[in-house]
Amino acid sequence: MAKKTASKSKKKKSTPLKSAKTSKTPKKVLRKKLASKIRVKSLKAEKKTPKQVSVESVGSKKTTKEPRIASPRGKEPTTMEELLEQTGYELKGVKRGQLVEGTVTDVSKKMVLVDIGGKTEGLVVDKEYENAKDFISELSVGDTLTVYVLTPENDRGQILLSLKKAASDRTWQKFEEAHKTGEIMTVKGLEVNRGGVIVHADSVQGFVPSSQFGKQWLGKMEEIIDRSIQVRVIEVDREKNRLIFSEKQVSEADEIKQRGQALKKIKIGEVYSGIVSGVMPFGVFVTVDVPLENIKLKTKDTTAEKKRSAEKKEKTIGKVEGLVHISEISWEKVDNPGQHFRVGDSVKVSVLGIDETSGKLNLSVKRLSKDPWDGIEKKYPSGTKVKGKVSRVAPFGAFVTLEPGIEGLMHISKIPAGEEPEVGDAFEVFVEQVDPEHRRMSLGKVLTEVPVGYK
Repeated sequence: MAKKTASKSKKKKSTPLKSAKTSKTPKKVLRKKLASKIRVKSLKAEKKTPKQVSVESVGSKKTTKEPRIASPRGKEPTTMEELLEQTGYELKGVKRGQLVEGTVTDVSKKMVLVDIGGKTEGLVVDKEYENAKDFISELSVGDTLTVYVLTPENDRGQILLSLKKAASDRTWQKFEEAHKTGEIMTVKGLEVNRGGVIVHADSVQGFVPSSQFGKQWLGKMEEIIDRSIQVRVIEVDREKNRLIFSEKQVSEADEIKQRGQALKKIKIGEVYSGIVSGVMPFGVFVTVDVPLENIKLKTKDTTAEKKRSAEKKEKTIGKVEGLVHISEISWEKVDNPGQHFRVGDSVKVSVLGIDETSGKLNLSVKRLSKDPWDGIEKKYPSGTKVKGKVSRVAPFGAFVTLEPGIEGLMHISKIPAGEEPEVGDAFEVFVEQVDPEHRRMSLGKVLTEVPVGYK
């Protein structure tokens, strides 16, 4: 009985990597692990290089046999030191937080084994496995990757690794490639803020600006939370951790294509019809319709098929958005664009410029009418008396409107004491001086009698 007990105790001592008391790996286990690694490497080498074959003639038959690789010492290694010396294999020591390259030796449902040149393979298990599950699903035995050392040696002598950096590198490479090719990707909404929506894309977070959503999501971005949407990558900057997507480039791809064609046809100075799409304190947004096909039906083309074909071509219109700045709404001073336009209004605009970077237009409404300051010196020479209406009052004087777009200043020194005008007052003034270059006019009040102290 004593002998049996002794043999059982010996077996327990030799159990590999499972003793919580010992922090070092038994040499016998290391030899087995090392031998296993060497066999794996030799198998890989055999796949890469053709087998050496020797041929011997036996009568008329040929036989092949593979030569044995003899041990340098002529005998099998009996210690781990001899095994290392024979094979030339070097064990690498690793430290916590170190990034090392390794080769995947096994992938299972619960862990990944990676050969990093240590005394044992490194393990990716538990939480680290779950965090990189999507990335692990794409791994195969033999893949080379960079891993992060979490624990150089735990109480079982195991090296614990993290694939977080490797997964992040692979993900960023995927987005960089998608940015070049224009590939459509699927992301999930996480959070809405003032600028747009933060989305989850694989193992990283990205952002979809409000301006990069199609019409179907305007005012409904809260509905994107926990919902998958299709996007295209429009900006990738790994160093700044910046990843920008566009939903509009997927949902409105045809319109964007037509917009590009329309931009090429638009000419500066041309007049186009449009619809007011937005009213802001600084101006009005107008969506301009640009015909891409100008086909007119002839009276001889009476067949239904030709009519449908021609009508279809006539309806091919590119839509381009532009801004009518508050200063371009009217020749008169505009304080509130909402007093002049509402969303949905039809309007004609003149193109002042094209912003090729943003693909938007600079538009004007007032340029469709004649500039009232043209020839102003002939119309209002110095000394001319004219009736006007006070449009606004300032500490230094009162502004008087003579006609739409023509406004002059009556300085406070020209206003008699006790006769300060109010907005809306109408009275007769005379023109003192006109400066057409700076669009300025000095006015004086016509008096029936000269006041005391008047200069």
